[in-house]
Amino acid sequence: MPAVPPVAAPPALPLDAEGILALAARSMFHLFSSISQGMFLVDSSGRIVWVNEGYRRFLPVLGFSSIDQFLGHMVEDVIPNTQMRRVLETGEPILVDLLTNKAGTFVVSRIPLRAESDGREGGVRGVGDVIGAIGIVLFDQPETTLQPLISKFALLQRDLDDARRELASQRNNPLYQHAPDGQRRSKYTFASFIGSSPAAVEVKRHARRAAQSTSPVLLLGETGTGKELLAHAIHASSARAKGLFVSVNIAAVPDTLLEAEFFGFAPGAFTGADRRGREGKFKLADGGSLFLDEIGDMPLGLQAKLLRALQEGEIEPLGSNKLVPFDARVIAATSRDLPELVRRGLFREDLYYRLNVLPLRVSPLRERRSDIPALVEALGEDMALRSGEAPPELTPDALALLAGQHWRGNIRELRNVLEQVTMRSDSQRIDATQLERILREAGLEQIAPPEVLQSSGDEEVALLRPLAQQVAELEQKAIVAALASTGGNKLATSRLLGISRATLYERMTNPVR
Repeated sequence: MPAVPPVAAPPALPLDAEGILALAARSMFHLFSSISQGMFLVDSSGRIVWVNEGYRRFLPVLGFSSIDQFLGHMVEDVIPNTQMRRVLETGEPILVDLLTNKAGTFVVSRIPLRAESDGREGGVRGVGDVIGAIGIVLFDQPETTLQPLISKFALLQRDLDDARRELASQRNNPLYQHAPDGQRRSKYTFASFIGSSPAAVEVKRHARRAAQSTSPVLLLGETGTGKELLAHAIHASSARAKGLFVSVNIAAVPDTLLEAEFFGFAPGAFTGADRRGREGKFKLADGGSLFLDEIGDMPLGLQAKLLRALQEGEIEPLGSNKLVPFDARVIAATSRDLPELVRRGLFREDLYYRLNVLPLRVSPLRERRSDIPALVEALGEDMALRSGEAPPELTPDALALLAGQHWRGNIRELRNVLEQVTMRSDSQRIDATQLERILREAGLEQIAPPEVLQSSGDEEVALLRPLAQQVAELEQKAIVAALASTGGNKLATSRLLGISRATLYERMTNPVR
């Protein structure tokens, strides 16, 4: 083999390679410490041994006045919902995760630290034991910093959901006539639940944990909040995802038919019954999930039979003396106050306790107003895909007007309003004036007015402007004052204001969002 020309030979490894490697490691450590929103180290037992200056601003919220008080505590004792113990036990990093506790919602990274191995035994360099872990707060306002990424991912997820629905609609094709499940598959995942507000993040976190269980789930919340969507997502993320997702809207089925709908019936069980009999929804959901929507509307007489089915895992079809076993995970939902129904004797107390094993409260839209811009974008895109027309574009003042509504119908009402806005407006771009006119024409009972102080003159006139503009001006004044107090230091300014540097730069360059 001919010799390789000297010019093409790779550079020789420097003699102090180990020193350069150690220097690089220290440099990267200091770099992450300076650019992150906070960083700390724990030892192999999970005890906090070091905290950088950036993490200091979280300490008062966590109940500590100084770093010295914080050091020495077990990490799970002082940082609620942390996963550092899992990293120490498994040795596996968690590179990107959302952490929500009383200090806020953060994008964090957790990396195990391993002891170096000299590899003298056997001549093979091995992997050292876990001697600790490093926790890094990457972003402290994920709803702002990661919103473009979240919106893009949600759009891709909606495209995938649409493709699945299109595929399901083809089941009438002869090629699909023998498919046993028809269209009884989950249509949504957790990515379909739009929102990055603390309330949305919290309910998705609890729902993901519920998906890993086999116990009944009870979804509580007002109508139109997305309870059915979460039921689909829980099934899709569970070990039963390959099974059927069978849904029954109890409020939509006549009381006289509910028992047959649930438990099925034997051949000739009653006049007009199918001669072949019929399986009920419980048996149909065998191996999958059964979603009982509006469980609070179930007739009292049927509740005892439902309770027995849930406790025994078997049903008795109408007109039959045989007990049929089933294995279905029950997910129930209601917009009614079940404890109040129990007190009034309209809902069995024992059935309530049987269902209320993993309760999840889905917050109304008025408690997650920061999600409205993302919801408007998602709903607009979905409407555009169905109608073939461009989605409406709402100005910041129009979005502020939407955020001021009560939204008794929640997301369902928001979608209805957007559809009416699209149909009634002559232009694609909608401002607050147009939106308010359309809302009044649509018969909305209450339109939140601009917030005006009881004053007169120029001050009152100044307040009669779009909310987004007023908020942006107040932000700019706060930023200017903070920059002046820190001598123009951007990092110190961001920490003083309690926002990330990325958010500070975004506010400085784009004050009106």
